[in-house]
Parts: sequence; structure tokens; C-alpha cells
Amino acid sequence: KNGKRKIPKLCSRLLNTFHAKLPDQKKISTSCVLHNRFLSTDAEKNPSPSRVLITGSLGQLGIGLAKKLRARYGAENIIMSDIIRVPKELLDAGPYIYADILDFKNLREIIVNYRIDWLIHLSALLSAVGEANVPLAMRVNIEGLHNVMELAKEYRLKIFVPSTIGAFGPHSPRNPTPDLCVQRPRTIYGVSKVHAELLGEYYHFKYGLDFRSLRFPGVISGDTAPGGGTTDYAVGIFHEALRTGRFKCYLRKDTKLPMMYVEDCLRSIIELMEAPNECLKLRTYNVAAISFTPEELTEAVKKHVPNLDVENVPDHRQAIADTWPQVLEDIKCKEGLGMEA
Repeated sequence: KNGKRKIPKLCSRLLNTFHAKLPDQKKISTSCVLHNRFLSTDAEKNPSPSRVLITGSLGQLGIGLAKKLRARYGAENIIMSDIIRVPKELLDAGPYIYADILDFKNLREIIVNYRIDWLIHLSALLSAVGEANVPLAMRVNIEGLHNVMELAKEYRLKIFVPSTIGAFGPHSPRNPTPDLCVQRPRTIYGVSKVHAELLGEYYHFKYGLDFRSLRFPGVISGDTAPGGGTTDYAVGIFHEALRTGRFKCYLRKDTKLPMMYVEDCLRSIIELMEAPNECLKLRTYNVAAISFTPEELTEAVKKHVPNLDVENVPDHRQAIADTWPQVLEDIKCKEGLGMEA
């Protein structure tokens, strides 16, 4: 019930984002402010500056995260990196460098030359894309991880590596899914994330590495196009609702999955990175917000776009979704880090 009350707010916020990008004749009237779940007033105060490197920074999370971190630490202290051409407006906003996470020597030079002390490793191939190219996913998600972990160990960096609901599998409890349970995922993306969680925990206990991770639900944002994840239907429906009025959903209408608005996701990363190490009882935490089905989301979007035509045509991503949690339990995150619902 609580989740159903949140869906209209989420829809309004996202539709407003897309609405601003459309020609005037296609705009619709929506208004709502989504409650910011994370980051207390005290945490808004600027902490001591850190020099932060963000890998894979031109994906769904990196641009928004860099903007927030630059507001807190100063633009010159947040180094964005990726392997694709950066838009001019991002070049004007602060440092951006080319960085291939498979090039260990180049990564080391960046860390030394820019005096990096935080490393936020966002580079990864997502679930559906990874299944289409397993060898590449293994290189990017596993070999790339090994490179940044070794450098974080060598230079005593604080490192954040996001994890995912995809780190769970068909033998995991699904409603709710706790932090600690059997995982055994069925995608190379999920396998690589379990590997990251366990390797990070091992490096923490073996070498004292300050490794931190959050298992995110599907992340919904209005600034980026769907990026190849199984939960990305919840992004695509907003694009197509306003552009064409038609949407083909690749999941059954009753497929319940955890989701999170991108602003809450970014705030949770910052809050975790700023938390004192002694507060962390785990190195990887579940973090939750809302769970819903394609049918529930469609009903909410139709309140703003009444003529929206949605067709549910399950494809290979349905089998992936059927192994994932329906509801994430994040009690340990709330209790240990003070993140409030």
C-alpha cells in the first residue's frame, strides 16, 4: 500500500523531467515533488574536500553524481572519466579525462597525477547487454574491477562499487530479500557483482581496504535513455508515453521488482561514502525505496497520459526478472547508517 502511494509521485517527477525536453505542443501539465529519502540537513554541510575519480561517469548515475559531488567538494576535485566523447557542457563543468578501466597503467597514472583518494567505480555492462556479450562483460565487469581494486589497495583509496538486485538469484528469498542470504545469480552481470561484493569484503579484512557497496534496485531517471538493464522498462515507458503514446513492455504486467528514483540513489551513495568507517557493520548493504509491477506503473502513467497504449510482450528479460527480488529489505542500512524511509 505504501508503495502504491509513491508511484504517482514518481510518475509526476519523471514526466516533468521529460516534459521540459519536449516541443511546446507535446507538453502536458504535471506537478509533484518527490520526497528526498536520504541525506539529512546536517549532511548537506560541506565536508572536507576529497579528490574523487568516477569511472564510467557518462552512464545513468555518473553525471548526476558528479554534479552533486562538485557542489559539495568543488568542481576541480571531482574527476569524471569514461571512454566516450563528452558533451561540451560537461567539459565546461569540471575535469573530464579519457580512462579505460582495462588499461591498468593509465589508471595508475591518473590516480597518481590527480592525487585521487576516493574511487567511485561505475563502469559496467548491465544485465541484458551482458548476456548478449558475455566475454566483453567478463572483461569490463571483472577484469576492470580487479584493476581498480588493486589500485585502491596500493594507494589506500576509499572505493565504492555499486551492486544490484541482480546479485540475487532464483534460490534467494524474494519478498523480502535480506542483506545476507544465498545469492547464486543467473546472469554474468549478477555473477560479476557478487564477485565484486566478496572481493571487496576480502580486501577489507585482508588488507584493510575501505570498500563500500550498495545493492540498488532498478534506478529510474529522466536524464538518460534506457541502458540495457532488465528494469529499464520503467524508464522507457516515460520516454515513449510522451514521444509516441505507445510502449511495448518486455515483462509480464504482474512482474514485481524493486525500484528507486535516481535522486535517492545518488544521495545514498554520498551518504554511504561520508559515513564513518566504524559505523559500517557490513561492506555491502541493500538499499530500498519502492516495488511495483508494470501494470501498476502503467496505471499511474495513464493518469497523466490517458491515451497511452501499453502492450506486454515478455522476452528473454522476463526469465532474468523472475529470479530477482520483489522487495528488498534494508533494515541494516537504515539502522547502521541512519537512512530514513
